[in-house]
Amino acid sequence: MPGTHQNTAQEAQIENQSQRLIFAYQSACVLIMAIGLLWAGVFAWKQLWIFVIPDMMLVVVAAVGWWLLESGRLNTALIVTQVSLLVFITCFSLMFDPPTDAYPRNTHLYLLDIALLGFINHLRRKSELQLVIIAACLLAFIVLASTSFGFPFAQPITDEIRASGIWINTILATVMLCGGVYAIQIEITRPKGLALELRNAVGNDEMELYFQPQIDDTGAIHGAEALLRWEHPQRGQVPPGSFIPVAEEAGLMPLLGGWVLDEACRTLAQWSEDPVLSRLTLAVNVSASQFQMADFESSLMETLRIHQVAPSRLQLELTESVFIDDMAATVARMESLRSTGISFALDDFGTGYSSLSYLRRLPLDQLKIDRSFVQESLENDRGAALVNSIIQLGIDLGFVVLAEGIESPEQHAFLLDCGCHEFQGYLFGRPVPADAFAAHVWQAAEPAPMARPKRAAQG
Repeated sequence: MPGTHQNTAQEAQIENQSQRLIFAYQSACVLIMAIGLLWAGVFAWKQLWIFVIPDMMLVVVAAVGWWLLESGRLNTALIVTQVSLLVFITCFSLMFDPPTDAYPRNTHLYLLDIALLGFINHLRRKSELQLVIIAACLLAFIVLASTSFGFPFAQPITDEIRASGIWINTILATVMLCGGVYAIQIEITRPKGLALELRNAVGNDEMELYFQPQIDDTGAIHGAEALLRWEHPQRGQVPPGSFIPVAEEAGLMPLLGGWVLDEACRTLAQWSEDPVLSRLTLAVNVSASQFQMADFESSLMETLRIHQVAPSRLQLELTESVFIDDMAATVARMESLRSTGISFALDDFGTGYSSLSYLRRLPLDQLKIDRSFVQESLENDRGAALVNSIIQLGIDLGFVVLAEGIESPEQHAFLLDCGCHEFQGYLFGRPVPADAFAAHVWQAAEPAPMARPKRAAQG
């Protein structure tokens, strides 16, 4: 049944996503075995055989837990090891580790590690039983830490051994606690929900580039903007406005951006074999997190080299957020890439942290007027004046000015009158897949049929 298949797939996905958690638990099991063997060796050397037996039991419990994890029985391993260790540590503390006048009890410190590891498991899969085990560990810790209670027949470890044991146990318990905190950080920051599906979408070939034409002032198509689209197997096409913010929050923009640049260069390589498409440039949006990566420049140049694409055919569109943190480093990177032939456009101008001081410093080639200004340009005099001022500013600074979001001939005519150089919007073509875009460009490049001459009127 479809529902059963989907649930099974989701459960399998949860298990696959927990590999790092499994590694954390296996590491804990190995450390516990090492602790047990260490103390068993110490007690055997001292010929205190009564203490060797429980330490070897600890080794067996940890070994069983590791084997269950290795066998893929994650939930069973977690519950069995947590309950076993809870019982073992509690009994050991009451039997062999009651506090003395010289040294406090210290074995109970490991109960905090068990509770923390249990909480990590609860984050992965909600469980009331897991919450009960966590509560039991914390309660046992409080009782053992706050009282000197021990079994009436207890056989305390000698103070000679306690002198070093209190340091060893405290250090090891702290190390395990730090490891658990790190595992929690990994589990919390791991992409979930739509973000997880988005990360997997790249490897599952669910992403596709759409292309929207860019028109010059003569009406000819001179380039295109590459726009990312996600064809979800169940949800259909997911709007960029829904998944781009999720990708930014989850830190997935470098992953998506890397795929987009590779696909864009592959497309340009295909276009280079076509007499019409080979004249086009392609604009690609680059996020701030992607552009600021240390290997962005080398990775981009390697992608261009692999696909044998001339850098002059690629334009990178940056938003104003790229320039907030380190202007000098950003400018240096832009100048380095620009020297290879790559051009730069400032996207969504006027909607962010616009500053004439940084606009003057940036090695830009193009200024893109945001669609919101274009839509308001014919609604009132202020909107028209603002658009005209932006165009004149771009011209004065030596930029090519492109207006996006053009939907009507009236908007196009107004922008032409203002001196705008290039145009993009539904009026000239919607974003479409590569094949449909190529057909559109070819159709636009065909010469218009000549009008049939009128026949002379007969007298």
